[in-house]
Amino acid sequence: MADLDPADQIKELSATLESVESVLDLDAKRTEIEQLREQSADPELWSDQDNAQKVTRRLSYLESEVTKVEGIRRRLDDLGVLFELAAAEDDADTLTEAQDELTALRKDIGDLEVRTLLSGPYDEREALVSINAQAGGVDAADWAQMLQRMYLRWAERHGYPTEIYETSYAEEAGIKSTTFAVRAPFAYGTLRGEHGTHRLVRISPFDNQSRRQTSFAGVDVVPVVEQSDHIDIDESELRIDVYRSSGPGGQGVNTTDSAVRITHLPTGIVVSCQNERSQLQNRATAMSVLQAKLLERKRQEERAEIDELRGEGASSWGTQMRNYVLHPYQNVKDVRTNVETGNTGAVLDGEIDEFIDAEIRWMRNQERAAE
Repeated sequence: MADLDPADQIKELSATLESVESVLDLDAKRTEIEQLREQSADPELWSDQDNAQKVTRRLSYLESEVTKVEGIRRRLDDLGVLFELAAAEDDADTLTEAQDELTALRKDIGDLEVRTLLSGPYDEREALVSINAQAGGVDAADWAQMLQRMYLRWAERHGYPTEIYETSYAEEAGIKSTTFAVRAPFAYGTLRGEHGTHRLVRISPFDNQSRRQTSFAGVDVVPVVEQSDHIDIDESELRIDVYRSSGPGGQGVNTTDSAVRITHLPTGIVVSCQNERSQLQNRATAMSVLQAKLLERKRQEERAEIDELRGEGASSWGTQMRNYVLHPYQNVKDVRTNVETGNTGAVLDGEIDEFIDAEIRWMRNQERAAE
C-alpha cells in the first residue's frame, strides 16, 4: 500500500472505516448513551450500587468508543487537506507530518477493525483472569507475579478498572495464584486468547550459581457471569473454608477469619476471595467466580460435543501459547500467531496489544474454519 498515491490510501482507509462504523452501529450506541445518561441522572439509581456502577461503566465505555471513532473520522478527513497543503507549498516538514499521521491512522483503524471480530456469545462481557504458578519452583511463583503485573499494567494503560479478588503468596517470593476482574466491556473477548501456558526462560535471580531456569505459569480467562446466566450449584457439593486474609510475608490484612475458599467437589475447581472486609461479601464474590468458571466449563464441554459430532478433534487453546526469553537473548513470541518482539521490557510492562490483536484474528479464523 505504501507505493499508492496518498489520496488512494486515504480512500481505502475511509472505506475500511465505513465498514467498521457500520458493524459498530454508532447510531445505536448514541441512542444507548442518551438512555444511560438519563438513568445516571436519576438519584434513585444509586440505591442499587451494583447496578449503578454497571450503568456508569457502560456509559463511560460507550462514550469512549463513539468519541474514538468520531475522532478517527475527523483525523482522516483532515489528512487529505494536510497532504494538499504540503503539495501546494512544497513543504517537506508538512509532508512528513502527513505521512506520519497516515501511518498512525492505518494502525488505529486496524485496531478498530479487530474489535468488530469480537462477536462470540460472551465476548462483550467483563473478564475474570486467574494466574497459577506451574513447574519451576520459586521462579514459577515469581513468574506468576510478573504476569499479574503485566496484565494489570495493560488494563491501566487502557483505563480499564481492575479488582483483585484473591492472591495467594508463595513463601520465598512471588505468588502461587491470583484472580482478578477486568471491569470493561469486551474484556473477555479481548483477553480470551491469553488463556494457556506462558513459558519464561531467564537467568534465575534465586539461583546462587546464576543458572538458566525455565518456568511456567497458567493463565485462565473466563467471562463474568450475569443474572441471565443459569448455573445450578448444589450446596452439598461445596466445601467452604474460612481463613484470615494475609499479604506478603504473612502480614495480617484482617484480624478476623473473613477470607473464603470454596471447593466445588465434583469438578475440583477452587476459588477464593479475600478482598472484602466481610466474610459474607467474600463468600458472595467467590460464588460469582465459581459460577463464571462453571459456565466456561459448560461452554467448553458443549463445544467439545459439537466437535465430536462433526468428527473433529477437540481443539484447545489451553496449551503453551507464548514464550518469553530473557536469556541468552531477548524475545517474546506467540507460538500460534508467530508474532514476536525483542522488546521484552515493554511487553512485561503491559504493551501486549500487538499479541492480543493477532490472537483475536487467529481465533476468529479458527472459528470460521470450524463453522
